[in-house]
Amino acid sequence: ISLDVREGELLGVTGTTGSGKTTLCLALNGIVPQQTGGTIRGDVWIGEWNTKRVPIPQLSTRVGVVFQDPEANLLGLTVEDELAFGPENLGVAPDDIERRIAWALDVVGMTDARFRSVQQLSGGQKQRVGIAGVLTMRPDIIVLDEPTAELDPEGRREITQVISDLRQRDAHVTIVLVERDPEVLARLADRIAVLDGAKVVAIADPISLYRDPQPLIERGIDVPAAASIAAGLRASTGHQLEFIHSDDAVRAL
Repeated sequence: ISLDVREGELLGVTGTTGSGKTTLCLALNGIVPQQTGGTIRGDVWIGEWNTKRVPIPQLSTRVGVVFQDPEANLLGLTVEDELAFGPENLGVAPDDIERRIAWALDVVGMTDARFRSVQQLSGGQKQRVGIAGVLTMRPDIIVLDEPTAELDPEGRREITQVISDLRQRDAHVTIVLVERDPEVLARLADRIAVLDGAKVVAIADPISLYRDPQPLIERGIDVPAAASIAAGLRASTGHQLEFIHSDDAVRAL
C-alpha cells in the first residue's frame, strides 16, 4: 500500500472480508507491529512520527481508534469514567479534563447520559461514547474501524450524524473511516480507497468511484443502490444522470 491521507480529509476505506482493512487501522496507531509482532516492510508516518519507533501511548495523543465492537471500546463503569480515563492517564489537569468531557459529550449528543452506567446504553449509544472517549484525547486523527457494523439502522444513523457533526465543528480533524456500508461512505467520504488482497486497487472521490459500479460488484464490493440505478438509467435513457445516494437522486430526477 502507498497512501497519503491529507489533514482535514475523511478517507473512506472499504473492501471484502480479509482484504486488510483492520490491519491498516492497527498500523496507523502502532499496534501493528509493536503489539502484534510479525514483519512490516516500509513505514507509516503520522506527521514526523514513525509508528514503528514512537511508543503507542505517545501515538495515542495523535491517533485515536474506535473499534467495530462497541463493548471493546469501553473500560469505565459510567460514561463520565469512560471519558476521563484517557486524559487522566496522560496526566491532563482536572479542569481541562472537565472541559474535554463536556465538549466531547456535546459533540456526540450524549450530555444527558454523563452519569449513566455504560451497561444501560444501547449499541449506538455505546459507540457514541467510544467516539467521545477518543475525542477527549484530542487526537489529530480518528480511525473508525467499521463503527456501524454491529448496529441497527437507528444506531447507524446516530453514528453517521456524529461523524458529520464532528467534521462541521473541527475542520482540521482527519478521519479514516473503514466501512462496508456504501451509503455511509457515499454521504461522508471525500475519497474512498478500495482494498482487495491487501492492496489499494482503486481510490477516488465517491462520485467517480461509483460512476461505474460493475467492476466493484465483480470484486464483491457493495455499492450504493442509488449509484446502480443511476448507471442503469444512463445506459437506458442516454441522460447523464449522476447520483450516489437518495438525496442526490431526488434532486437529479
